[in-house]
Amino acid sequence: MRRAVGVATLTCAMALVGACSSPQTATAPRTGASPAATGDLTVFAAASLKSTFTELGRRFERDHPGAKVAFDFAGSSDLAAQITQGAPADVFASADTTNMAKVVDAGDVTGEPVPFATNTLTIVTPPGNPRGVRTFADLAKPGVQVVVCAPQVPCGSATEKVEKATGVTLSPVSEESSVTDVLGKITSGQADAGLVYVTDAQGAGKKVTTVPFPEAGGAVNTYPIAVLQKAANPAAAREFVELVTGPQGREALAAAGFAAP
Repeated sequence: MRRAVGVATLTCAMALVGACSSPQTATAPRTGASPAATGDLTVFAAASLKSTFTELGRRFERDHPGAKVAFDFAGSSDLAAQITQGAPADVFASADTTNMAKVVDAGDVTGEPVPFATNTLTIVTPPGNPRGVRTFADLAKPGVQVVVCAPQVPCGSATEKVEKATGVTLSPVSEESSVTDVLGKITSGQADAGLVYVTDAQGAGKKVTTVPFPEAGGAVNTYPIAVLQKAANPAAAREFVELVTGPQGREALAAAGFAAP
């Protein structure tokens, strides 16, 4: 078994967000562009959010003339490390609460992180599933080349949870720094199977064959988003968080396969 990673625990704002967060922040409908929400906005977001957040970024720019959104998509652990080391950003959207907790504990978040989506693992293979992978246990069969996320990455942490729950120990040929890198190994034919989120599998379409497995339900990741303490454009940052957590954001996320938090 790959070594489990120690984690910080989020405050009640994360564990009991329904009681601690503002309903207006999470659900208020947008009423039009805010004159204050202009200028440059930098969003650090989990790699699995790339397609959805890129779409929402374009919508944000249309709704806020003069605003320009720049994204940095990567593994949540890498982004959290960059933020705590002083990298300039306005918003952080993590693929799990663990890496958001690191940023909260470092004092780099203003207000309360808001959960806005959940995601679940699935198995993907090259088209046609040539190795005949049908179950999670099949990934441990001799000769099956499996690619997973590294343990510190949310999808890697979820993989370890499934391993522990099932008693199945994987021997991956590669541990990647983001879920999109795992997907790339499969679509390029470099591995027999990989563990990615259902949203990544959906986005890949016919480039992969998807193999759901029931044990994934025990390792669901919750995605939180927050305005950063050192945001250079806090007004635009708050507006972007409202877009993501509001009706338009929920619609876009659901279309991509994300579930509600």
